[in-house]
Amino acid sequence: MTDLEFMDHAEALLKAVELTCDAINDTTEADIDAQRSGGMITMSFPSRSQIVINLQKPLHEVWLATRSGGYHYRWVDGAWRDTKSPTLFFEQLTQDASAQAGQALRFAAR
Repeated sequence: MTDLEFMDHAEALLKAVELTCDAINDTTEADIDAQRSGGMITMSFPSRSQIVINLQKPLHEVWLATRSGGYHYRWVDGAWRDTKSPTLFFEQLTQDASAQAGQALRFAAR
């Protein structure tokens, strides 16, 4: 994968997270404060917990840091896949954001 291809896929992922946070805030009481700074999104929850999504450009990876741990994802076969398990990025984000928000949430690629 070229750097440009990585950035195209990574930007689509970050945009999907931002748009989903906006939609969640419009339709639920989750109150997620999502702040983007360059290639990083910090999602803050009312419980004061955070989720951080960060692009690792030299490695062509997206890193996800949550209460449950840290995860690394690479673009493989049309999806962001964990480098150590079969878990997809949006599956893990959904699981951890739901736990940290205290309610069922759903994140997905757009």
